[in-house]
Amino acid sequence: MDLPNFWFALGLTLFAGLATGIGSLIAFGARRTSYRFLSVSTGFSAGVMLFVSFAEILPKAERSLVGALGPADGPWWAIGAFFLGILLIALIDAALPHGDNPHEQPTEAEAAPLHAGAPAVPPSRLRRMALLTALAIAIHNFPEGLATFLAALENPGVGLAIALAIALHNIPEGISVSVPLYYATGSRRKALVWSFLSGLAEPVGALVGFGLIALVSPGAGPSPLLMGGCFGAVAGIMVFISIDQLLPTSRAYGKGHDSILGLVAGMAVMAASLLLLRVA
Repeated sequence: MDLPNFWFALGLTLFAGLATGIGSLIAFGARRTSYRFLSVSTGFSAGVMLFVSFAEILPKAERSLVGALGPADGPWWAIGAFFLGILLIALIDAALPHGDNPHEQPTEAEAAPLHAGAPAVPPSRLRRMALLTALAIAIHNFPEGLATFLAALENPGVGLAIALAIALHNIPEGISVSVPLYYATGSRRKALVWSFLSGLAEPVGALVGFGLIALVSPGAGPSPLLMGGCFGAVAGIMVFISIDQLLPTSRAYGKGHDSILGLVAGMAVMAASLLLLRVA
């Protein structure tokens, strides 16, 4: 394996992972009582993650698996990997106690005061939501880092495009960790630390990927089968988190069309970034 490619690939995953810290910096500019900001930012995060999952990552999984298994079996394996990712994060979600689970939508009584601008969710609940969201993000950042690393080893240009796309959606992911934690504690330092920690799972995933390659096929390039499976699972994990956690939270904290505006804006930003990368 080419050592310069290794360091380039690892650097890309570190860059993509640490982009979560930018979300924390954005959270610092939010007013403590700006629940509409929380609604729009989490909706934006969901839009980015949904669009990149269906428009970029899942098709890339299918292409990799078609190359490995053929046009008849490849698409089926890609869809299987997608739903396996959903199953993985759903099992993690189901293991969390209901009261501490950030994926559970607030009741109407809990959400109503938020629309009036008064903090209805106790700081302890916001803190748990932020920390458990950081854990969930770290879990799905792990295979993202693996996928980015393997892609960069095979094709540095493709790896760079994927890293930029992941970095972009890691920014609102950092917001989804930082904003509730900042609202709960008033500590910008804690918001920054936890958003960075959730992103460090990306380079950890890259190192695990390097270990797998060295163990399974020393001296050979990354397996398209492994790459395709990782891409498909990552897409499924991001879709589940967006629908089950980010969108319900956005609806609970917003007014009117705040949630859908954030969702559409996130999709538009992700779409424009992918098109610009293809033109470049």
